[in-house]
This record gives sequence, structure tokens and C-alpha cells, in this order.
Amino acid sequence: MAAIEKPDMFCYQCSQTAGGTGCTIKGVCGKEAIVARLQDNLLFAIKGISAYLYHARELGYTDPEVDAFIERGFFSTLTNVNFDPQEFLNLAVKAGEMNIKTMQLLKKAHIETFGEPTPTQVKTGTVKGHGILVTGHDLHALDKLLSQVEGTDVFVYTHSEMLPAHGYPGLRKYRNLAGNLGKAWFDQRKLFALYPMALLGTSNCFLIPKEEYKDRMFTGGPVHLPGVKHIDGYDYSEVIAMARSLPKLPDAPGEYMLTTGFSTTVLLGHAAKIKQLVEQGKIKRFFLVGGCDAPLKKSDYYREFVQKLPKDTVVLTLACGKFRFNDLDLGDIEGIPRLIDLGQCNDAIVALEVAQALAGLFGVGVNDLPLTLVVSWMEQKAVAILWSLLALGIKGIYLGPIVPGWINADMLKILMDNYDIKLISTPDEDIKKMMG
Repeated sequence: MAAIEKPDMFCYQCSQTAGGTGCTIKGVCGKEAIVARLQDNLLFAIKGISAYLYHARELGYTDPEVDAFIERGFFSTLTNVNFDPQEFLNLAVKAGEMNIKTMQLLKKAHIETFGEPTPTQVKTGTVKGHGILVTGHDLHALDKLLSQVEGTDVFVYTHSEMLPAHGYPGLRKYRNLAGNLGKAWFDQRKLFALYPMALLGTSNCFLIPKEEYKDRMFTGGPVHLPGVKHIDGYDYSEVIAMARSLPKLPDAPGEYMLTTGFSTTVLLGHAAKIKQLVEQGKIKRFFLVGGCDAPLKKSDYYREFVQKLPKDTVVLTLACGKFRFNDLDLGDIEGIPRLIDLGQCNDAIVALEVAQALAGLFGVGVNDLPLTLVVSWMEQKAVAILWSLLALGIKGIYLGPIVPGWINADMLKILMDNYDIKLISTPDEDIKKMMG
């Protein structure tokens, strides 16, 4: 493993670079640097929790315990409030617990509003008519838009983390929900320029827009982009008018279909069959493969990893990391699909609920299940989800292809020593270890 460079940190005790030649309190400064890294860790986790909480609140769902924790967490990072690394580790674990509550809250909000997701095949091409492409994570905004184009020749397409919307009965009931275009968030500059349609951004994961499509792009909610019209509220008449002013898209089916919509209820409905297949040795191992994708050549690891897995394994996936391989046809094992899309990043709660249910079914702990987590990890929401996994005592998680920029050697050592975090290597080497 390559050494991770430790960045310079400012020491509040002596107003010098921590541990540097001008530092007068070196014993304190060493602790200062790791505290600063742990503060970053907590702040990113809180950002992730806040994003999920925002979407739940849009639908009328709140949790005062989570609200109180966010206040406490932010307050703890103020200058000269807390110099105890252990306390920040405790807060990180607490953030994981609060994120579990928040993901449960958002799941409840989505299901009670749009119905329980069920497996659904999603088209990847275009249909004849005007188009609007929606990206981000906000299902409430998508619902409002779909209700406003219903019965017209303006069709709505999802992008990236909006793909799982097709699994909800209350959203796919709209005839004008036409399919999904593109893959993970970072293809937007090429994708948005390719299709002459109106564009609507509803949450995070954006690049500064290119001139060739900026004038037909709109944002809503917390999203503000330079030179892009922002819409307050949910009146999308300007977006629809823009779509109508653009040429109609052709009827051009995509090369493949995508499947999404595997909810907790759907998967646990197959629990007895899954248990039987495991006991018969027909399913050797489950892999949770997904997370935040990144525009790196190293991220090709995930497609190669999934392609090389033995045919007696099952892949659960979620978030935009699934776009590295969700076009693959992996077949099934006696009716159990080998590729199961759980949904958005917040639907990590489905993976946790299914893992806990299977652990109970087999009479073992979650760490004793034939289950390995292999996730790409960046920042914010992914940090909150990682600490949710760690808060549940899940160990041996494989991470890569990079660690976030704020992770230094000290932070990485904490994660490896306390939680058995592993960094990915090559697909062949890792599969050999995991299957062993």
C-alpha cells in the first residue's frame, strides 16, 4: 500500500503548522492533526445525513433526535471546543446510527408516498416526442414534474441516481416516464450536450455546465449553478416550455434494459429460497458492490470484478457505482437474480435490513454471513453510509479505488485497526481472498 501524504495542519494552540519547526507544543500538535481529520470526517457525515433528511422533510417526515444530533455534531467542531480524538470517533459512530434512522425515515417517506418498489425493467433509449432529463436524487420533484406533463407529448427521462424512481408504482404509473439515459453523474457534460432536451437538476452531483446546454438547463431545491435558471418551488412550466421549443427526439430504443426496484419486502419474500440455495451450496457468497462512482480509470475495477465473480455468487448493488456494470446480464440462480439493484445510495438501508434478516434466518451474526462488501467511497453521503455500517459492527469492508482527500495515514490506520477496513487490490487477487 502506497504511503498517504499527511497534509499540513494549522495548530490552534501555537498558531503554527502542526508539528512544524515553529510549533511550540508538539505533543498537542500531533493530536491536533488527527482531531482535524476526524472533524472533517464528522462534517462530511453530517452533510450526508442532512441530504437524506432534506428529502424526507420535503415529503413531511422529520426526526427530532436526528435534528438534535446534527446540532451537537456541528457544535463539536467549533474552534477550541473539543481536542479529544476518541470523542470524535464516538461522534462518528453516533453519526452512523443517526444516518440509519434517517435512511429508515426516507425509506418510509418514499414508500408511503410512492408505494413499495418492485422489480421493473427500464428502457434506455428515447421515444418520439419532446424530452426532459431529470438528474439528482429528488423523487418528490420528479413526481411534481410528471404530474405536469401527464397526457402531453413531453416525456421525462431519468439520469444516474434517479433510475430507481422507475421501481416505485406511484411514479411509473405516469405514461410520460419514458426511461433512463446515461450512467453515473460525471457523464453529464457529454450526455447533456448529446440530447436536445430540457434539463432539470434536483440535488447534488453536478459539474459546471457547458455553454452548449447551459441555456436549456434548470435547477431546483438546493442546487444553484452559474448561468442556470433556478426554480423556486415545483412549478415546472418554464422547463416544459423549454422542452417544447426544442426538436422532438426520435423513437430510438436503447441497446439494453436496466432492472431496478428490489425492495426489502421483495427480497425477504425469497428468504426461504435463498436459505435453501445457500445450504445446498448453489449460492456460495453474496457481494454488495456499489457506492459513489468516480471518473477514474481505476474504477474499471468494479466492472471487471463483477464479470470475474463465480457464477454461484449474487451481486447486490446501489447508488451510482452500479452503472459500472448494471448493463451486464448475469442470469439467475434458480430464479434468484445474480444482479439485484437496491436503488439509490440511501437505499443502503435495504441492504442492511436484508443482511440482518438473513443473519437471523441462519442464526448467525452479520459478519458470519457469506457476504462481502466492496464499495467505492468518496465523500459526504458515502461517509455517512460507511459509518452506518461500522456502527452496526460490520467489519472487513473493501474500499477503493481511492480514499477521500481528507483521509490521511492516521485516519486510515484508525479504520484499519478498529474496523478491519481493507483497500482493494486487483479483481483476481481480491476475489481469491473473498471466496477463500
